Amino acid sequence: MISTSKKRRDIRAKRKVSIRKKVAGSPERPRVSILRSHKNIYAQVVDDTVGHTLVACDGHKAAVVAAPEDVKGTKCAVAYSVGRALAEMAKAKGINRVVFDRSGYLYHGRVAALARGLRDGGLEV
Repeated sequence: MISTSKKRRDIRAKRKVSIRKKVAGSPERPRVSILRSHKNIYAQVVDDTVGHTLVACDGHKAAVVAAPEDVKGTKCAVAYSVGRALAEMAKAKGINRVVFDRSGYLYHGRVAALARGLRDGGLEV
């Protein structure tokens, strides 16, 4: 019998493949890819034409900034600050527009908070 966690991982992997068929980063509009673990969240800006990471940030590197009032929870606040920090680093490299790849995660909670942080940081998502 397949455990529930393995079934969830498999379903997310299928969603991720389906999303990656449609979403690709280019030099003009690179892809923001995320990884969500139980304790942390990681995000990177990737140019898929050369397969190179341009900028990366995670919850350990990002200084926690004051999140908006409707962003609730500690993990969501960290995700928001990761988005803000990643946006600032990307703007410093001359990146203004990105494609958001949610990596099969539902657009809810920490994923949505990170996307909002990117937008508030000045990136066009």
